[in-house]
Amino acid sequence: MLSRDRLRSNDNQLRERLKARDFDLVQLDDWLQGDQLRRRLLVQVEEAKQRKNEASKAIGLRKQQGQDADDEIAQVGELKQQISKLEDQLAELTDTLREGELSFPNLTHQSVPVGSDESANRVERLVGEPTRLEFEAQAHWDLGTALGILDFERAAKLAGARFVVYLGAGARLERALIQFMLDIQTQEHGYTEVIPPFMVNTEALVGTGQLPKFGEDLFHIDGGRFHLVPTAEVPLTNLHANELLDEVDLPIRYTAYTPCFRAEAGSYGKDVRGLIRLHQFNKVELVAITDAESSYTMLETLTSHAESILQRLELPYRVVTLSTGDTGFSAAKTYDLEVWLPGQNAYREISSCSNCESFQARRAGIRYRAADGGNRYAHTLNGSGLAVGRTVVGILENYQQEDGSITVPEVLRPYMGGMERISAG
Repeated sequence: MLSRDRLRSNDNQLRERLKARDFDLVQLDDWLQGDQLRRRLLVQVEEAKQRKNEASKAIGLRKQQGQDADDEIAQVGELKQQISKLEDQLAELTDTLREGELSFPNLTHQSVPVGSDESANRVERLVGEPTRLEFEAQAHWDLGTALGILDFERAAKLAGARFVVYLGAGARLERALIQFMLDIQTQEHGYTEVIPPFMVNTEALVGTGQLPKFGEDLFHIDGGRFHLVPTAEVPLTNLHANELLDEVDLPIRYTAYTPCFRAEAGSYGKDVRGLIRLHQFNKVELVAITDAESSYTMLETLTSHAESILQRLELPYRVVTLSTGDTGFSAAKTYDLEVWLPGQNAYREISSCSNCESFQARRAGIRYRAADGGNRYAHTLNGSGLAVGRTVVGILENYQQEDGSITVPEVLRPYMGGMERISAG
């Protein structure tokens, strides 16, 4: 969340940056009015408590002198009622202000292009030439179905739309990619592997910004007591919720494979075919917790670690900086990695790498003890390293052959038992 001091500044820069996020500034004005009222109530409570203490002392003094203290006793009773009423108002207003604070999006970094949607995104670089086939490219849903490695119809029989069953070499390819990604991130890039719970509580989702704003995108369990993870970013970031870390121990870097569960509310009609937008999918996540001064260097590093998977798989891709209107709620800056898909003749997102600065750390209470002795909120970063199903899409479409078979990328063959080609039958 944003600090109260930043909100109270109410300067032109704050208002312009919120407006660039398509945030209703009326909510800021309402919060500022509520904050002023809260501070007035605090003063009134303290003044009433002081008068009550003075009246209580007067009661004791009058009784010591053998005098009547009925007026002072009545005054204390009235002040107790007044204080109780003020504290109830204060508690209610504090909760309202807290809800308001949780609704403010992060402020985007000054380097982020201003725009209302993805049309304002900025392409930073292209890596590799888009694959050009000498035959008509097929989409992955046709390739996978014909090869018998993807079954959407039987998945729908089991769970409904937006699910898939992997079979045979398809299941092995998915498993191979997970192991390959984890090996690279742990053995070469220094991430600590974690197997977190696949369910989290409400506090964890508030900490990373999924709640309360995006509750409709989550799958809830046990009446909302637990929630299936939409991404491993949630449990990994919250490993250090409400902790005070030492600066010398930063950065902390975690990686995890988890299934991810998303209701995809509001996405009906988008990506209805194939593996791009499922209710359940696998992902290898990268999370870093670092100090404020190093976080943008870490963003470049974490992004390069996600890119390294695409490079080793020899999949053409591009790096895109998201605009203010396309950047996620918790992020200050995001790079999307978009893989080229010849079957769709388009680049499609396969990873998002974001610096959330102190936004999540304030919500989750993640601080560090700096070298100068002060306590500061950490900066948190996350990125897909990669979305596994979308990587399968990239392989199927870029490595397809004219006969419908798929050449297995060379780096994956050791993970596939030496398999060089996926063919029908």
